[in-house]
Amino acid sequence: MKQKRKILVPSYLRAFSCIGSACEDTCCSGWRVDIDKSTYFKYNKVKDPEMKQLFSIHIKRNRTNPTEKTYAKIDVQAHAGCPMLNEEKLCKVQLQLGEDYLSNICMSYPRVSNIVNNAVERSATMSCPEAARLALLNPNKMEFDEIEEPLHTKHAMQGFIDTNSINNKLSSYFWDLRIFSIRLLQNRNYDLPDRLMILGIFFQNIQDLILDNKEADIPLIINHYDTLIDQGSLDEILQTVPVEWTPQILLIKSLIDLRVTLGISNPRYLECHHALISGIGFTEETSIEDLTIRYQNAFINYYQPFMNTHHYILENYLVNHIFKNLFPLGSGMECMTDYIKLIVQYGIIKMYLVGMAAYYKESFNLEHVILCIQSIAKTIEHNDSFSKLALEVLKANDFHSLAGMAILMKN
Repeated sequence: MKQKRKILVPSYLRAFSCIGSACEDTCCSGWRVDIDKSTYFKYNKVKDPEMKQLFSIHIKRNRTNPTEKTYAKIDVQAHAGCPMLNEEKLCKVQLQLGEDYLSNICMSYPRVSNIVNNAVERSATMSCPEAARLALLNPNKMEFDEIEEPLHTKHAMQGFIDTNSINNKLSSYFWDLRIFSIRLLQNRNYDLPDRLMILGIFFQNIQDLILDNKEADIPLIINHYDTLIDQGSLDEILQTVPVEWTPQILLIKSLIDLRVTLGISNPRYLECHHALISGIGFTEETSIEDLTIRYQNAFINYYQPFMNTHHYILENYLVNHIFKNLFPLGSGMECMTDYIKLIVQYGIIKMYLVGMAAYYKESFNLEHVILCIQSIAKTIEHNDSFSKLALEVLKANDFHSLAGMAILMKN
């Protein structure tokens, strides 16, 4: 009898399976596919003439800082898709050699695995259309299940957290902070931007505790905020946060332009980008005053009515992001950095959805939303270079703060 292990997953992952050639996008193009060391040497022993030739031509050693995970690569961008695909966009490696010959990355995607205290957690990235549909379109609050899988299931591990680590003062409070964050984001008594604002106020408070070496007070702070949220005691503070339409437009558009300068090859993202530019009317001749008016009109007349009905979509996205990225410790002890990354993703998605809603008007629908979030996840969320540059831009312009993030959130 095979040994099994328990893993923690969002409920949607239990229903997920790859839809193969029926998928409107392919996970095998638009980025580099790394080959782990053990798989690379496994490919070197393959006798099948066709596969041996494919491996010889298209799989190259990573000569610059190779690791066990990134020992070699398939440069799918150079071939407008993975050269291992057949005409039906199915993987020849899996078809002719079997699933055991897939690399860790190819076996895993779109699943993302982390280890917390030697226990495996698994979710999915929203860059997969089918995973995005299952995760985002459920109007109920996202739940998490413990399931079993064979002990030696092959998966690439992304992050690790040891809550007993002495090197990270926050590690022992990881579960408290994560559970509080998810509970808050699923509190539908508040509008989503207000939930995000409270989350920022909370983590600014946590960051202050760290600076004062008072991490032991974190459970008390969590209980305090739970009480404030339940009693509505933060409402007055939330109402004083101004809506800054023009700075919001300028800031988010500058981040989007930054990503464009890095080069875009994904046609689905370019489709969304065209809708954004056309829907809002971004041109060099258009004044910021006119852009602000157009953006406000698009938000009020098209985006807001649609999202009021489908409010759960962005909530589910954010909850999945928190679970998948080991929030708020994905960036180590800088919990505010994790928060800023979360808000940047939210702000960019929101602007694209506003522009697309204005472009498609009454025909704007859930398929457009999935197209938007999936293509942004693939093009922006997976791009480490953009993430680093975006944080540098925010810091350089004094937006790397709660006040800066409020500009991205509030409408």
